[in-house]
Amino acid sequence: MKLNRIARVGAVAAVAALSLTACAANEPAAGGGAQPSAGGETALSGTVKATGASSQGAAQQAWTAAFQQANPDVTINYQPTGSGTGRDNFLAGSSNFIGSDRAYDADELAAGGFGACATDDIVEVPAYISPVAVVFNLEGVDTLNLTPEVIADIFNEQIEKWNDPAIADLNEGVELPDLAITPVFRGDASGTTGTFTEYLASVAPDAWPYEDADEWPVSTTRSEAAQQTSGVEAAVTGGQGTIGYIDASRVGELGSAAVQVGDEFVPFSSEAAAQLVAASPLEEGRGEGDLVFAVDPASAPAGSYPIALVSYLIGCVEYEDAAVADVVRSYFSYIVSEDGQNAANEAAGSAQLSPEVAEQAQAAIELIGAAE
Repeated sequence: MKLNRIARVGAVAAVAALSLTACAANEPAAGGGAQPSAGGETALSGTVKATGASSQGAAQQAWTAAFQQANPDVTINYQPTGSGTGRDNFLAGSSNFIGSDRAYDADELAAGGFGACATDDIVEVPAYISPVAVVFNLEGVDTLNLTPEVIADIFNEQIEKWNDPAIADLNEGVELPDLAITPVFRGDASGTTGTFTEYLASVAPDAWPYEDADEWPVSTTRSEAAQQTSGVEAAVTGGQGTIGYIDASRVGELGSAAVQVGDEFVPFSSEAAAQLVAASPLEEGRGEGDLVFAVDPASAPAGSYPIALVSYLIGCVEYEDAAVADVVRSYFSYIVSEDGQNAANEAAGSAQLSPEVAEQAQAAIELIGAAE
């Protein structure tokens, strides 16, 4: 099935909708893979190995539990290694599919060599839309207003104390201590870091003189590195005066920033993140199964949350093993279905795909099959 590019771009405008009318989880996918249902056995069987985005961790736990319950002869082994490791594993052929907070770029696609696949054609579909929250651990303070420039100066180690006037002037009435700020960043290659640094480079270029990148670009003296989403959460939680950036599903009891957009400060929420993605077109020049958003934080509309990641499922158009192809196709179909998106929302607070985007994703997923 060929995807109409104009229809695909137009469909994005509805991404903030919270209902989904794509293929239901108990409908058969093209190519014969059985879908998960509320009960009863299916013909699917086998173990599928996957690695990737730790931001998807809570959602993947919910997805695999439901899918394996409906398909008792299937094991989905998803390890939250981080997006960068996941992409390396997919190239090396050690992961049958991956989750990634960054899609492969044009140069990577041109180079090919996806060891997991029988060909160099891949499927990349949005599966998980979530805010990246700026979180902190500051006794007695639950929320702070922060501008992009102040966030950049904090993580670039230019602002050193919590009672710095640059922070205090934005938060009248908040008692800020004379306490050192300890920024916490991802020490592993991470799409969450890519989302965060893209935001800073886009909206505060004078304060953040770095390109957006999956690896932390600052030469640090006071900052602390942590591995994966859980590591950043633990480091911020375990310190005093710490600040970091994590997928919003892991905020818990930490304080969080409301981020300036125009004349207002917007706290994170799945709905506000979805508004940012709703204003974003799909990238041009990609294959028919390659659905990647071109998110521009500098163009964030009023009321939207400007730091939002779109996390992808990435698989092969053709697998050598037909059983693996059936499991991956069916699992992906479940994830983008209404049941799958509801499960992620309940487990992680993520924004659900709109009906139109889910339908586009399902059409791409239907391309997955086995090499002849």
